[in-house]
Amino acid sequence: MTHISPTASSPPLSGYLLGLVGVMIFAATLPMTHIALGGFSPAFITFGRAFGAALITGAALIALRRPLPRANRWQLFAAGLLLAYGFPGFSSIAMQTVPASHGGIVLGILPLMTASFAALFGGEKPGLLFWTFGIAGAALVVSFSLSGADINPGIGDLWLGLAALSASCGYVISGKIARTMPGWEVIAWSLLFIAPISLVGTIWSLIDGGILTPNAAQYAGFGYLTAFSMVLGFVFWNRGLALGGIARVGQVQLLQSFFTIAFSAVLLGETITPVKLAYAFAVGLVVWMGRKAKVG
Repeated sequence: MTHISPTASSPPLSGYLLGLVGVMIFAATLPMTHIALGGFSPAFITFGRAFGAALITGAALIALRRPLPRANRWQLFAAGLLLAYGFPGFSSIAMQTVPASHGGIVLGILPLMTASFAALFGGEKPGLLFWTFGIAGAALVVSFSLSGADINPGIGDLWLGLAALSASCGYVISGKIARTMPGWEVIAWSLLFIAPISLVGTIWSLIDGGILTPNAAQYAGFGYLTAFSMVLGFVFWNRGLALGGIARVGQVQLLQSFFTIAFSAVLLGETITPVKLAYAFAVGLVVWMGRKAKVG
């Protein structure tokens, strides 16, 4: 089993590029969810996409005869719970009680939380310059998310915090395992280990009227969430974290809000303003400059 060292033989730039592809795939999740919700319930989307993704990745594991990763089974199970249920579940609960603008705060603090957990139990040691750029990027994204918004903190912000906590822990667990296992296998086994829960949740949501009267676009939205958001995005993301370092590549997610804006403009007809472009450029610059910051 080959171990990948993100600070030695593997060039960090390749990790950034793979992570960027993953972020671009994740960025379309919100607009695709918006489309899918017209034909499916939130519960069915949450459990159904996880179970559908487990069928896809499970078939690949069987076809390629990949051995069961017994040594990492509990970590993979935990990663599956955190990434397939924790982040989307807590975010959905939060959006029922706070404005959508608050959701941008999650994307602002998520990279910092990921870096913190990478330092605590991921074996990485970000330096002062890294933290400086990381905090600057987070401040820009949070500032953008809250600009012009009427901010009244509520219980929903607690759920948003739990969503960020779930994602950051899941990313660190996945990224660490991906150093010794192909990135696609990490998400594949994670989904397979939680498949029984996904199946029960899917059946329950179907009984509760999970499928309404979806049209072609809504089926396509659900299909994207299943194959891209739950599988392909993590294939690139996990590999990027393993190659470039969890803390470093995690900062690329600061750009996700702006890719989401771009996809929303194309898919939902939302407007892109000069202010949004300026914020996107500033965050991109911070991420690029932080690429050279020391991470031990």
